[in-house]
Amino acid sequence: MNYVHEYSQILESKRELITAWMKKKRSEVPIPIYGSVDVRDAGWKVAVVDANHFPAGFNNVSKEDEPHLAALLKNHISRLKSECKWVHLYPESHTRNAGYIENVATIQRLIILSGFRCTVGSPELSAHGSLAGISGPLQLSRVELKLENGAEELFVEGKRPCLILLNNDLTEGIVPGLSANNVSPPPSMGWHRRRKSEHYVCLQKYVDEMAQLLEIDSWHLMANWFVSENKCLEKENCRIELAAEVDEFIKKIREKYESLGIEREPVVFVKNDRGTYGLGIMTVKEGKELLELSNRKMKKLMYSKGGADVENFLIQEGVPTLLTEEGGAPVEPVVYLVDGEAASWFYRINDKKGDMDNLNSPSAEFFDSSEVGHLYGEHAKGWHALVAELSMLAMGAEAIKYANESSVQ
Repeated sequence: MNYVHEYSQILESKRELITAWMKKKRSEVPIPIYGSVDVRDAGWKVAVVDANHFPAGFNNVSKEDEPHLAALLKNHISRLKSECKWVHLYPESHTRNAGYIENVATIQRLIILSGFRCTVGSPELSAHGSLAGISGPLQLSRVELKLENGAEELFVEGKRPCLILLNNDLTEGIVPGLSANNVSPPPSMGWHRRRKSEHYVCLQKYVDEMAQLLEIDSWHLMANWFVSENKCLEKENCRIELAAEVDEFIKKIREKYESLGIEREPVVFVKNDRGTYGLGIMTVKEGKELLELSNRKMKKLMYSKGGADVENFLIQEGVPTLLTEEGGAPVEPVVYLVDGEAASWFYRINDKKGDMDNLNSPSAEFFDSSEVGHLYGEHAKGWHALVAELSMLAMGAEAIKYANESSVQ
């Protein structure tokens, strides 16, 4: 069996070529201001299994990384808006989760460290003076919508900020007052429009090119996947069709495993094709499991934040994690990127789950790189950083696609 880790010497020997390739590709797309990716490292494969355009876990990264994160933010914002002095952070309004609020507070601290003024708030939150985070209250500014030149615009304490930084995934649609030319990431990248599958369509192109540069099989750098569309799972015929598709997909994965000498039964993840904060995900070993779903599991699989209908499912090859903490619990690296660069890591550890399970559950614990990074650092800045940065290129390509779609509607 070929382990991708065995190619690490090739990766290091081609660093200059990779750097030049990345520079060229980044010049061709709008690189996201920030993002995060979940990485699975099975040894034989390292792959991004989830990519977030509105990351919600900055509170989990190491404080030692904050100066570097701030420097990258400064570069990106200055390039985006050269005269920018004031960034307004527009968060989720539906949650009172202390961890998420601490994430927003961390982003605010990073922006201030970057040299900009930073306020926080939304019209929905204006009735609240503050929100309770882990380290203390997060102060909110008064935000209101005003009609200017025939369009609603966002005003903070009666004035217009230079730039609005979105940390709201817009599952329920674009909120009023967000003008695309004054907002980053672009509102068109919200989950009201974006699909996980589109990310993998864009990512495949970059993975194929990188694999060609490294002279390895691109299978080692990406999870296989397909989309099952228009599946109304409350109807038996839809579940039967989906089960048959899953069985055929598992058969192909098994054949690939056998050809490489991987002695493991394949597993796939069935996911809502939109973002769901780790919910709406099911692990499946064979299609018949979808025919035997209890009502509880059916509701969980069809969960969608904001109550949007779920009809399209991303079926993704399950990539087990080879990484474990010292007690044997499975570990999943989460890479945080700013301006397209892998800049900080934390590690999701879940001793209630197995190496193939979705680790993003209430029993998960989070450790930053200063705490456990020494256990996984060998590959963090190698393969894990590489696939994460390819994912940011794919997000840039997605942004172009969705912006073009918006312009013709």
